[in-house]
Amino acid sequence: MHAGVISAALDSACTYAAYTMIEPETSILTIEFKVNLMSPGKAPRFLFRGEITKPGSNIIVADGRAYALGDGPAKLIASMTGTKMALRGREDIRG
Repeated sequence: MHAGVISAALDSACTYAAYTMIEPETSILTIEFKVNLMSPGKAPRFLFRGEITKPGSNIIVADGRAYALGDGPAKLIASMTGTKMALRGREDIRG
């Protein structure tokens, strides 16, 4: 799998994790992330997980992990740390 696809999927996983920390009408904007690509993304299926590292009312930090799923145990292929910003009162931006 291409590194850009892995990065986008990890960003999405981290963003969905951040949505669990805010009000339903609030949007989330990624303001920074770092990806570590650890192994080739070769597998029939993949799993992307996001979890909150540091909750906050305006800034939320999340970590993500990407796994290749095939025969045998899941293999960690990439990780991400991302910083998200909560956007409130912006009707021109919807989550």
